[in-house]
Amino acid sequence: MTDPISPDSSGPVDSGLPSGSTGGGFADLGKILTIIPTYNEAGNVELITARVRAAVPEAHILIADDNSPDGTGTIADTLAAADDRINVLHRLGKEGLGAAYLAGFTWGMENGFDVLIEMDADGSHAPEQLPLLLDALRNADLVLGSRWVPGGSVTNWPKSREFLSRGGNWYTRKALVLPLMDATGGYRAYRTTTLKKIDLDGVGSAGYIFQVDLAYRVIQAGMRVVEVPISFSEREIGDSKMSQSIVTEALWKVTVWGVRERMRKAGRQRIRTAKAKRKQGW
Repeated sequence: MTDPISPDSSGPVDSGLPSGSTGGGFADLGKILTIIPTYNEAGNVELITARVRAAVPEAHILIADDNSPDGTGTIADTLAAADDRINVLHRLGKEGLGAAYLAGFTWGMENGFDVLIEMDADGSHAPEQLPLLLDALRNADLVLGSRWVPGGSVTNWPKSREFLSRGGNWYTRKALVLPLMDATGGYRAYRTTTLKKIDLDGVGSAGYIFQVDLAYRVIQAGMRVVEVPISFSEREIGDSKMSQSIVTEALWKVTVWGVRERMRKAGRQRIRTAKAKRKQGW
């Protein structure tokens, strides 16, 4: 299930917060791991880890580095040596954001973490807003930091990119009948139990489509997804990893999934109709 906001509603979004909640510590959620994939983020990795440690001191951090040629991995090792809550996962090469997160999920589950966070290294996902996601997770299986619910926002984006993001999410809602305003966003908090209930091995990991894939699988499994508003800021240091091929791949896969789901529903309806006719003696 999802929060009660309808896909095209302009009404208030369910924040997922218990009545009177003011945040604070998160010991009730268990061990928290913030997964930060990196590729050529030498200018950002030290700052983002410091901000996470300040925002949620009890959270651990996993830097999943794709063998960055700019030395990000070496900087990460230095940070880990100085702080026992920072760990580094060195990967062989650049395999994409989705693959890095999936590797991080596996590492987190193998090391006994109860909550797994997705966060970009470039500061576009403000660590200072992480407590909002964790508060909401107390009453959810997955929490999405959403740019497109009331209260959410983006800064330093050209209108063309905002149009692309809003349009892509609109198309995803319609194609998959997915009641989410921001299914493509990458600032998220999962319960480990949530990820164990879905088929991670089948998740599309090449590009950003895996964000839609994961949210879709969680909803299909009958679990609760809540969106909370966030302020998204474009990176100031380094280059964006977004490309036209990533967008094209995402739209194509969403179309395929949407057609497949409609065919399944039509098939189930034909079976129900046939059974009803047999009962009536047709």
